[in-house]
Amino acid sequence: MDRISLDSMRYECRIGATPDERAFPQMLEIDLVLEADLSAATATDDLADTIDYGPLVTMTERTTEGHSYALLEGLAGALARGALEAAPKAAAVIIRVRKLAVPMDASVEWAEVEIRRER
Repeated sequence: MDRISLDSMRYECRIGATPDERAFPQMLEIDLVLEADLSAATATDDLADTIDYGPLVTMTERTTEGHSYALLEGLAGALARGALEAAPKAAAVIIRVRKLAVPMDASVEWAEVEIRRER
């Protein structure tokens, strides 16, 4: 299966398990990977034969910045549902969501959730 990847998109989101964590937006990094048969697009070089990632970027921004989530898993699930809706040619989607500032008393570069959903 072929893939289209949108990597390291950065958005602010109110996310966290506690109200204090959700009080202020936090920077997140999101990767969106779509699995699809891209053979027609490789032959025609026509946008109509592939997945236009413009609507996916718009959906990611609206889903992330327009809502509040307790868990990275909740945001990842919402993004997966939105991606499959926005890209009907996709057979599957992989979503990675990274919280870049982890509120822990430990040296952790980021916390990440990865999910994969098939049509």
